[in-house]
Amino acid sequence: MDIGREDGAAVVVALMASGLLLVLGTGVVLTTTAETSIAASFRNGSEAFYAADAAFELAVRDLQNLADWNPVLDGSATSTFVDGGSTGSRVLPDGATLDLGQLVNLANCQKATACSVDEMNAVTVERPWGSNNPRWRPYAYGNLSNLVGTGTADSSAYVLVLAGDDPSENDGDPTHDGLRVAGEPNPGLGALALRVEAFGRRGAHHALEIAVARTDAIEAQGRGPDVPPSSPSSVRVLSWRHVR
Repeated sequence: MDIGREDGAAVVVALMASGLLLVLGTGVVLTTTAETSIAASFRNGSEAFYAADAAFELAVRDLQNLADWNPVLDGSATSTFVDGGSTGSRVLPDGATLDLGQLVNLANCQKATACSVDEMNAVTVERPWGSNNPRWRPYAYGNLSNLVGTGTADSSAYVLVLAGDDPSENDGDPTHDGLRVAGEPNPGLGALALRVEAFGRRGAHHALEIAVARTDAIEAQGRGPDVPPSSPSSVRVLSWRHVR
C-alpha cells in the first residue's frame, strides 16, 4: 500500500471540497446581498412615491384657502411649508444635493440652465401645448419629516411642489388663471397644474403631475356669471399621472 499516494489523494479531495464550499458560500452571500439591495431599492422608491403623494395633499390644503390662484402662478404666494428661498442647493440626509433652480428649469425646458420664453413655449412630447405650456414655479418644498412635524412622517424624502397654469386653457397666457378670449368659456378657469417631485435615499425619485380645480370654477362653467355657487369652494382632482 502506498500511504503517501493515498494521503495526497485525500488532500486533493479536501481541497476540492473546500473550493466547492467556498463557491457555494460566495453564491449565498452574493444572492443575499442582491436581495437586500433590491429590497432597499424598493423601499426607498416606495418611500419617495408616498412622500410625493403626501406633499400633494399638503399643497392642496393650502390652495383650498386661496380664493385667487394668480399669486401662485406669478410666484408671490407659496405654501405654508417651505424651507427658505425658492432657489439654491439643498443637502439630503444621505449627503446628496439638489439645486431647486435647476429642478425648475428642467421641468420648464428640460435643461438645468435658465429657460427662454421660446424654450418654454416649445412643443415637446411632455409639453405639447405651446404657448399654454405651464410655467412651473415653486409652491412648496422641504424635507417631508420637517414639514409635517417630527413623528408624523418618518421619511427622509425631500419634496418639491411646482405650480403652473392648467394647459387646457385657451388664452395663450400661462401667467394668469382663466383669462377669457372674446367672451368664450375658458376650460382652464379656476384650474391649476401641479408637478410634485420627491427625492429619497440612494437616488430614489418619483414625479407626479396632477391637475386640480376649484369646485366653484367648475360649477361656474355651467351657470351664468350672476348666479352664486351652491356651496363653498373646495379643490377637486381633475387628472393624475405618474411621470417617473
